[in-house]
Amino acid sequence: MKIFTGNLSFETTESDLRELFEKHGELESCKLITDRDTGRSRGFAFIEMDNSAADAAIKELNGMDYKGRNMKVSQAEDRKPNTSRGYR
Repeated sequence: MKIFTGNLSFETTESDLRELFEKHGELESCKLITDRDTGRSRGFAFIEMDNSAADAAIKELNGMDYKGRNMKVSQAEDRKPNTSRGYR
């Protein structure tokens, strides 16, 4: 299951997230999203783990104070296709 983790402190690292989520089960992947220009964290991440471990992690970690911020942890929604035709 893919988990969305938001409202993270900008000082949070992928290592921090791995350590936090591994308490609930083995991680398949952990990806902290960063700004492509600055490399700075954007304050959210995606974690993948098996369903039972993911459910336990969501239940325990959602709303938890972590590094001074209340994390948002939920099942990630499927990404919607970008249908805009705008130019960058």
